[in-house]
Amino acid sequence: MSAICDPQDLAQLAERGIAPAEAERQLDVLARPAAWAALERPCTLGDGVESLAHERVETLLEAQARAAAAARVSAFVPASGAASRMFRDLSAAAELSGPLLPAIVRADSSGPARALARFSDELPRFAFQDVMRRTLAARGVELDRVREQGPWRALLEALLGPDGLEASRAPKGLLPFHREHGEVHTAFEEHLIESCALATDASGMRRLEVTVSSEHREGFQRLLEARLPALVARHGGAWRVRFSEQHPSTDTLAGSPGDGPFRDEHGRLLFRPAGHGALLRNLGESGGDLVFLKNIDNVAVSRLRPASERWSRALVGLAAEISDELREWCERLARGDAASMEGARAFARERLGLTLDEGVGAGALVVALDRPVRVCGMVANTGEPGGGPFWVRGTGGVSRQIVESAQVDLASVEQAAIFRTATHFNPVFMAVSLRDRHGRPHDLARFVDETAVIVTRKSHAGRELLALERPGLWNGGMARWHTRFVEVPLDVFNPVKTVFDLLRPEHQGD
Repeated sequence: MSAICDPQDLAQLAERGIAPAEAERQLDVLARPAAWAALERPCTLGDGVESLAHERVETLLEAQARAAAAARVSAFVPASGAASRMFRDLSAAAELSGPLLPAIVRADSSGPARALARFSDELPRFAFQDVMRRTLAARGVELDRVREQGPWRALLEALLGPDGLEASRAPKGLLPFHREHGEVHTAFEEHLIESCALATDASGMRRLEVTVSSEHREGFQRLLEARLPALVARHGGAWRVRFSEQHPSTDTLAGSPGDGPFRDEHGRLLFRPAGHGALLRNLGESGGDLVFLKNIDNVAVSRLRPASERWSRALVGLAAEISDELREWCERLARGDAASMEGARAFARERLGLTLDEGVGAGALVVALDRPVRVCGMVANTGEPGGGPFWVRGTGGVSRQIVESAQVDLASVEQAAIFRTATHFNPVFMAVSLRDRHGRPHDLARFVDETAVIVTRKSHAGRELLALERPGLWNGGMARWHTRFVEVPLDVFNPVKTVFDLLRPEHQGD
């Protein structure tokens, strides 16, 4: 009997737009052992990762400029995540007992105490200090006196409390990241500024697709309205920003470790957000042609912006070049140009890394070529947690893929050794081409490796459950795309994982 048959279950599924067959598929996936990626070897310079000479980059910048002028270029920024991990240690410090006086906290050797002491010492270097100062002043408290004398609980309340910044609950995009020339910029504003070099068309318009959570959408809209006049005065032109939310239909069922669906204390099915792979639908619905993807927290102050601008433009230029050539070959094949067969095969082999049988006809060759394209910047591996570029064996042979550690069977000595020898790291710095040979948006769901899911153990109300993440946006979600990996300088990778990352030089302005 189906595990999903109760009328209440079916009503819950219908409310989210999830078909019962899809729910059953998810339960089957949760019940199966993990489908590990089959790593062949890491992609390295000259073997999967390419280096672009200066002259080549200049040519690609020209290609990007033409595409941008023609309104083909836009940006896609996943910005729905909350900043809870950024402030994990400070949130733990807020749970410490006692008055949190400086001398007492400094004598405490725990991690939260050390974080709180460092935060107090370094507070003037954070761009959000002025917001905290105003919050405390409204309560009749002087920030500098509290920093020196305590109790430091007032600092935590101004940072984390509902009457303050609520920093651990706020999305990263709305947090003040940088202070330069007397101005404070949020991460969202930095993306608006970066789009000037990347996506300005001939009319001066820039287009961005920003994914947000429903509870914070209004905050993003208010900030945009408040900051646009100053941005237009300084940079000219205009911005067209579209906010989108993760569709409820992309949520996944939680599973019971015993078998079947996990049910909450009321006997109802429990659904969970399915990771960044759920944003593939948002990307497809953006209607973009050449789109640049970068995480919301990967921004830097103005003196380091030129490196990010140069290389994002170069990757877009390469994506434009490849997609334009791809469409031309498809059109020649579709017209029955027999002389184009060998040239199309050579293009597939040399530009896309595809090896096609000699017996493949024109129709099959068009199908093989007419796919989305991604050009992924890769930085030297410096030990950051996350994925990297690998040659992976699948049903269609060996292909370039971005693989996360959770996709690898690290209990296998061989697979673990291959994963550890990765020379490059995925900073999520990529240009994609999303339209087919007719100029229509690709159906991105067709190119997903549905086996590349991640199953983790979580808990709800003190009970263990199995959580299912969809194939990652740049992992299994793009597994069947045409892929190129390009080495880019480490200067383009400036993430903010903890609040103290904002103290790094790349985030310090004035």
